Amino acid sequence: MTEQAPAAESDIPGKPTSASRTTLSHIMTHNDTNLLGTVHGGVIMKLVDDAAGAVAGRHSGGPAVTASMDEMAFLEPVRVGDLVHVKAQVNWTGRTSMEIGVRVLAERWNESTPPQQVGSAYLVFAAVDADGKPRRVPPVMPETERDRRRYQEAQIRRTHRLARRRAILELREKRIADGLGD
Repeated sequence: MTEQAPAAESDIPGKPTSASRTTLSHIMTHNDTNLLGTVHGGVIMKLVDDAAGAVAGRHSGGPAVTASMDEMAFLEPVRVGDLVHVKAQVNWTGRTSMEIGVRVLAERWNESTPPQQVGSAYLVFAAVDADGKPRRVPPVMPETERDRRRYQEAQIRRTHRLARRRAILELREKRIADGLGD
């Protein structure tokens, strides 16, 4: 992942956050359950990845692949019969990568109560060309104060991801230099 080029220096026009914002909805069935009778976390994670992938593809104008998922939080169990809404948007863009923020909401399919947030996640997607090589993405243009806050928070998460990666690589290199292997 690389730093985002300032919009004035980018040769690709920016896109507003709202241009790729997406909601996917799905009714949970018995096929989605775990041994406890609630919806399996992996089912929710797949829906999260699907929604984030749709947003990444729409924003980048082509294929994008999941590079990482972090901070997946399951806040409440999801039950059979729940109508799950997965809302996703681009929070931040670099040269070839994007952070997608996802909120998972659930409501009973046969009730008129408001949906409740049951999960959230942040994913990083990399835009790729037909050969699987990284390609440039348009800068995201936050539109609201909330979008600007999400952009700033995404920059902090990116800094932490890169620092964690560097620390792990340094530790591995030290173990190898000390003859302890990897």
